[in-house]
Amino acid sequence: MEQLDRITQQPGVMGGKACIRGMRVTVGMVVGQVGAGHGIDEILADYPYLEREDILQALRYAAWRAEEREVTLASE
Repeated sequence: MEQLDRITQQPGVMGGKACIRGMRVTVGMVVGQVGAGHGIDEILADYPYLEREDILQALRYAAWRAEEREVTLASE
């Protein structure tokens, strides 16, 4: 996997969750915003201290983590 140099994990920051560049912005928050239909430009406007590459790396990190384990989804 390519290096994700903008994704950090520190026990004292956001309970050790994966964050963007040590800030109190979690990968989960970024992915949740995208999942809710917000575009990258909209997220950047709402969080001006983030950069486009921060969001892209958060999405790549989340995709990589999703590939690590199989999750059983509820059937209809």
